Amino acid sequence: MNASSTERFSSRVENYVKYRPHYPKEVIFALREHTGLQPRHIIADVGSGTGISTELFLENGNMVYGIEPNQAMREAGEKYLTTLKNFRSIDGTAEATTLPEHSVDYIIAGQAFHWFKLDETYAEFTRILKPGGWVAIIWNDRQTDTTPFLRDYEQLLLTFGTDYVQINHRNLHTPSAPDANIEASNSSRTLDFFRGNPVMQLQFENNIRMDYAGLEGRLLSSSYVPNVGEANYQPMLERLRELFDRYAINGEVEIRYTALLYAGQFAR
Repeated sequence: MNASSTERFSSRVENYVKYRPHYPKEVIFALREHTGLQPRHIIADVGSGTGISTELFLENGNMVYGIEPNQAMREAGEKYLTTLKNFRSIDGTAEATTLPEHSVDYIIAGQAFHWFKLDETYAEFTRILKPGGWVAIIWNDRQTDTTPFLRDYEQLLLTFGTDYVQINHRNLHTPSAPDANIEASNSSRTLDFFRGNPVMQLQFENNIRMDYAGLEGRLLSSSYVPNVGEANYQPMLERLRELFDRYAINGEVEIRYTALLYAGQFAR
């Protein structure tokens, strides 16, 4: 991770904690079935942020090291997970976790994987992973065109986003045009990371219904939209309110995600 990617969420932590989607428990069930995940296994959650992905594995009974370089997000994660045992919070990065060699059975990464420097991260993951260990990358990919609301929400991001297109398609092998498929982009970059080793790929529905406060909070948790006091902040929220009023049913709209799970082992 570079300095800009590490710090860009600092002012959005509260909304991130409250409104970012969690991962479905089917992720744990799949890892149990296909990789042999057990509560005794030690996990490194790299880019653990506010603890969304960490929580899944703590609830499974695992010891989890949360590696997070952003102080505000790391402290939010420590607060969020304070009632769960077996959590250790660490100030580190994907490229320099500070963990001992061959010390973890699984390495997981969620949305933060987008920001990793892949060559350095591959070397670090190889260093800290036990022989026979697994790496699992989990994405919540927001669907952009499966409903009229989601199409209009995507257009709002394209209209008001500060660097939305650039972030979603940086260092990827798919076109960088605004209508490029983000799921395909993430998939390409993730598969490349495993360097030709076999990768299990699974996906799960993960749909979230939210009222207007939830929708606004979800929008403002994104680092690529204007923040309070910045240009276009108020016009963006006015457009968001228009969309909500147009599409809400019983006071809620639905954001649909596809939770993607990639899991593999590195050849030695």
